[in-house]
Amino acid sequence: MSRDRLLAISARRFAKGGFEATSMRDIAGEAGMLAGSMYYHFPSKNELIAAVYESGVAEIGAAVDAAVARARTPWSRLEAACIAHLGSLLADRAHAAVMTADLSRLDARLRRRLVVMRDGYERRFVELVAALALSPAIDRTLWRLQLLGALNWTPTWYRPGGKSPAAIARALVAALR
Repeated sequence: MSRDRLLAISARRFAKGGFEATSMRDIAGEAGMLAGSMYYHFPSKNELIAAVYESGVAEIGAAVDAAVARARTPWSRLEAACIAHLGSLLADRAHAAVMTADLSRLDARLRRRLVVMRDGYERRFVELVAALALSPAIDRTLWRLQLLGALNWTPTWYRPGGKSPAAIARALVAALR
């Protein structure tokens, strides 16, 4: 069993049942391995959750970085980042559910660890928003959090066959602009 496959199964199980309700035994069963074998790959459930989260953050971060590198103006860079962010979330709904889950009920140490990863990812958006010509009256932190909140909520209502992720992201940026 490859580590990537184990992470994908874990993400799917966490997305379906939540962190608390998903056991290592559940994941091992779907992976076709003994529950004890899970501990060869991950010493604890918290380590597994952190690895799934880190994998998702790395994947979406790479997509956003690549998209932003191709854009030239501050607004086009932000739009490209939003399109890549939303496209990644909608392409892998299991990781999206893990990355946008409420972390408040997790163990405090695990929560801090995941928040550090999330904040590292979101620094991209801090920089993108800082480069925009916005009115001085606008609180850039709240503006950015509103944008990310709207993007991160999209997987809960999005249905394939409707507007494309790119069209949704463009519309959101245009509305905030």
